[in-house]
Amino acid sequence: MKAAIIGAPLDLGAGRRGVDMGPSAIRYAGLEERLTELGVECVDHGNVGTAVAEATAEHDPRARFLPQIRATCERIAALVGEALDDGRVPIVLGGDHSIALGTLGGLAARRGPGAVLWFDAHGDLNTPETTPSGNVHGMPLAAALGRGGSGFASASWTLPAVEPERVAVIGARELDPGERALIRELGLPVHTMSELDKRGIEAVVDEALERARGAPFTHISLDLDGLDPDVAPGVGTAVRGGLTYREAHLAMEMVAESGLLCSMEIVEVNPILDRENATAQLAVELAASAFGATTL
Repeated sequence: MKAAIIGAPLDLGAGRRGVDMGPSAIRYAGLEERLTELGVECVDHGNVGTAVAEATAEHDPRARFLPQIRATCERIAALVGEALDDGRVPIVLGGDHSIALGTLGGLAARRGPGAVLWFDAHGDLNTPETTPSGNVHGMPLAAALGRGGSGFASASWTLPAVEPERVAVIGARELDPGERALIRELGLPVHTMSELDKRGIEAVVDEALERARGAPFTHISLDLDGLDPDVAPGVGTAVRGGLTYREAHLAMEMVAESGLLCSMEIVEVNPILDRENATAQLAVELAASAFGATTL
């Protein structure tokens, strides 16, 4: 297997600063070295250019910094497309979760609308009309579904980038009213922590992978706030009661066993809030599981 590492040090979509250092923290934790140990041939494309909040106009309080975020996502989409052309699995390192528009946009531009397993405490299904904060990192999945509005359109991709029936939000435990309405309207498979407690992570991920089977691509979007803050403290929007260490690893191991992995992104690692880079180290471990690391 071959992979392409793409850094996206963007924090314009988040409400707290610091996730722009996420790509450096994950690299420092040894991502490329760990994947190389597994036999994955890696190339690192460095970081895409991003704007800095202090030198950037907010633009629209309902979708703060959206033009600059879109420009960064267009750069991500181009590198994702190049990775696919080279037969590599793109691994995009965030940054905040708004970068997912670039990852999914780049995939869909090459292959058409596909599938995504979205591991997150939040739905990221707000739009500029429903958002309570104006933070774009709460909107990328709605945008990828073609429901974000014209501000998310670009010549670099076509929307929708994912098919509603092939979406799986896993680990949700904090949803806004507008997100709940969109979930009901589209019939989106959103698996809350309550459901995971009752049914178990294996059954939920197995169903999600089965729905993804046959799609033009299967993308894994891993927001570290999907895990419980006890094991992933270095995130900006922590919510108690998330995935355990073993639940997250089992989910990634199942992804590897399925053979469906086409691309991956790891987002919302905030070193400022972390403890001795523990969250970035966990991100590396989970990426390794998704690429086939096993005990035996």
